[in-house]
Amino acid sequence: MAIIDAQKRMWPVVLGLTIAIIISIGGCQSLTKKENKATAPSVKNSSGVPALYYDFGDVLVPKELKVDKKSSFIYQTEGFSAGVLVLNGRIETSSLISFFEKNMAQDSWHMISSFKSERTMLLFQKAHRWCVMNITDERFSTYVEIWVAPTTQGSKTGLLK
Repeated sequence: MAIIDAQKRMWPVVLGLTIAIIISIGGCQSLTKKENKATAPSVKNSSGVPALYYDFGDVLVPKELKVDKKSSFIYQTEGFSAGVLVLNGRIETSSLISFFEKNMAQDSWHMISSFKSERTMLLFQKAHRWCVMNITDERFSTYVEIWVAPTTQGSKTGLLK
């Protein structure tokens, strides 16, 4: 009889602990979701595809591509950023090329040339910057390297003399 009374008294404690654990797990998951969303502002381009501006504020990237932080390198100063942004995801290469061609033009980039094969390269230029996109389609994922660098116009050094 004493054992049954002890079990009846423990029931509210066990129930309270179970509810507290479920609430704390749910709270942690909502915090990680907010942190991921805060890394880059999400926008929708003119075709309605969800897209993001990451470190380069004028290079729009489809939301299906995820940043590879270990392979990326970004140099930033006030009003200027350069470097390489490496991304990957499951996205069709032809639609990705069309996405970049259209959205880079909307962000005032001018397409200089492109090389399309198993490995596609897109070259864009702005007033004082270059952007080279290297797109590689592999079996389970598409890899994208976005290189942004300043031009050396006006500079008379090296091979540009």
